[in-house]
Amino acid sequence: MSLPRLFPLFQKILAVLALAALTAGCSTTAPPDSVLAVPAPPQKYAAIVVDGKSGKQLFEVNSTAQRYPASLTKMMTLYLLFEAMETGRVTKETQIPVSDHAASQPPTKMRFRRGETIDVDSAIRAIVVKSANDVAVAVGEYLGGSEDQFAAMMTSKARQLGMSSTTFRNASGLPDEGQMTTAHDMAVLGMSLQRRFPQHFHYFSESDFMFRGRLVRGHNDMLGRVRGVNGIKTGYIRASGFNIVTSYDADGRQLIVVVMGADSARQRNDHVEALIQRSLSPTMADTKTRLMFAEQQ
Repeated sequence: MSLPRLFPLFQKILAVLALAALTAGCSTTAPPDSVLAVPAPPQKYAAIVVDGKSGKQLFEVNSTAQRYPASLTKMMTLYLLFEAMETGRVTKETQIPVSDHAASQPPTKMRFRRGETIDVDSAIRAIVVKSANDVAVAVGEYLGGSEDQFAAMMTSKARQLGMSSTTFRNASGLPDEGQMTTAHDMAVLGMSLQRRFPQHFHYFSESDFMFRGRLVRGHNDMLGRVRGVNGIKTGYIRASGFNIVTSYDADGRQLIVVVMGADSARQRNDHVEALIQRSLSPTMADTKTRLMFAEQQ
């Protein structure tokens, strides 16, 4: 074959090689995709991960959508109780009476009888560890005069903290159609508890406590499961699914992780762990995440 005939063929080969090189270059520079399994239907699911130091949002899905807080509500009940301790209105030894209304709350509870009281220190542990509805209501009645008045105080404090989409109707988180929040607002509350009351935050790390000679065990299985997790609160009602606010503090990194609407506590905890790992990975910042919801799996 003559040189003039070979030249066009040579040009074609060069063009093919150049296109292949360009394609290879694009495939290595384009951000990779990752699939994140979500243990909830999209209409219930909400999540957010926030850097605890900078306040930067690292991950979010439906974080401003209205959701039922369930027992995450008790974080605000404790916030107001910590404030009362700070002002000297109550001490750890103050006895809180348990009214008939408080004692009548459905489980989970400590099962108090008429006329009994609980000291503030034990009340905090009962709310954090046991998520005791009767104790949360007793605290609300003691601080607010009535549970309704205390709920108004809770909502007012939420506005002061910047929780603009949260309304409280009770102290416990038991079902109420008017009691709504968002994952974003719960992250704000979690960070506010850490920053405002570092001297009391150790309560959220406790997985059990002794009360009247009996060992009371808790619900937060994230404690001890992931190194660096040091709180905060779980929650569940049928309408909400399984919720959690989790604090992580290790190796110079601080995170607040909120997951709402999971189908089970185990799946919720698996998802929180996955979000922590994702947020700590230096390669995930440029990764596009594709969600696979429970009903798609």
